[in-house]
Amino acid sequence: MRIITGTTDFKILQPTAVAIGKFDGLHLGHKELLKQILKMKSEGLLSTIFTFDPPPEVLFGKRQAKEITTKEEKRIIFEKMGVDILIEYPLNEISAAIEPEDFVKMVLKEKMNMSYLAAGYDLSFGHKGAGNAGLLRKLAPELAFELKIIEKVCEEGREISSTFIREEVEKGNMSHVTKLLGEPYMVIGQVVHGAKLGRRIGMPTINLLPEKEKMLPPNGVYYSRTKIGEKEYKSITNIGEKPTVSNAKQIGVETYLYEFDQDVYGKNAIVKLLEFKRPERKFSDVEELKAQMMKDVNEGREF
Repeated sequence: MRIITGTTDFKILQPTAVAIGKFDGLHLGHKELLKQILKMKSEGLLSTIFTFDPPPEVLFGKRQAKEITTKEEKRIIFEKMGVDILIEYPLNEISAAIEPEDFVKMVLKEKMNMSYLAAGYDLSFGHKGAGNAGLLRKLAPELAFELKIIEKVCEEGREISSTFIREEVEKGNMSHVTKLLGEPYMVIGQVVHGAKLGRRIGMPTINLLPEKEKMLPPNGVYYSRTKIGEKEYKSITNIGEKPTVSNAKQIGVETYLYEFDQDVYGKNAIVKLLEFKRPERKFSDVEELKAQMMKDVNEGREF
């Protein structure tokens, strides 16, 4: 996958099939949009995603909430799906002020050579979000591109949206989050050195420091799967501050991998959270913590 980032100075020569969006929480609705551009590859078009960096909410200071899907996670998912080009277009006061019609003509058509556009019916773009599906319908014949407007995907009568997913992550309903996303909720990071308590008590773990922008579910223990390199392992994960052994108040992601004994410090890992098991709590001593960890691991095996 080719990534165009940090610049507005580019030109794609081959015709493209384009999807536009923030793609925070790459859910089933987003993936329906992406299916439309991916199937156009058979027509000789490059599947191309356009997104702003940073997101508009960050530039305008409207939301300080953590991201459901970080930039790095989006890149992983897009590449896995087979997207050809990802454009992370710089968003600043100048690019945010472009008029909607100019955005379609100058960016989508001239820079990106767009022949096909897939968009949600509630898409907004351009200065003050004035661009919409109606404008796209008007411009499509004039600028010679095919337009596909996608309806929202619903689950149990409610539109699947980033807001819906955010609510479920905050509750720790990870099995439901998996259903809405079409895949488990992921946390990525580099394996770092911890206190090595797990190794001392015969239960070695890996420690990740998640990206600072990443939204995490409630502190607690989760059944999980963990991918390191090309191999995926069954695992069980604690998210939290480890209050029994630390006063650092730093949120970390600590994972025990089944049937695993390798040195992976410095490598990247992807932890996929499957289901909430229990909340994090402070134990009276390390022995009580060890007993609970052994219980967690054994129950994880059954899971």
